[in-house]
Amino acid sequence: MTNVRQVWTKKASDVLLGRKIVAVQYLTNEERDEMGWYSCPIIITLDDGTIIFPTSDDEGNDAGAIHYQKQGDNNFVIPVI
Repeated sequence: MTNVRQVWTKKASDVLLGRKIVAVQYLTNEERDEMGWYSCPIIITLDDGTIIFPTSDDEGNDAGAIHYQKQGDNNFVIPVI
């Protein structure tokens, strides 16, 4: 049986590897309302038209923050607004 981690790593790799970020913006208030959310996450658009946005859980119940590490940067989160 295939390892769950391997399956999802392959899926994430298929979506993300080799892509270029072409746009970054926050979800608009109107889009937030359409989603039934309370907060606006960052939206990342890739060169193939794929969009990426963090959610609070697997079911997409609300927006989520992105945590990151970058040398010399003391901020470690792209927050929801």
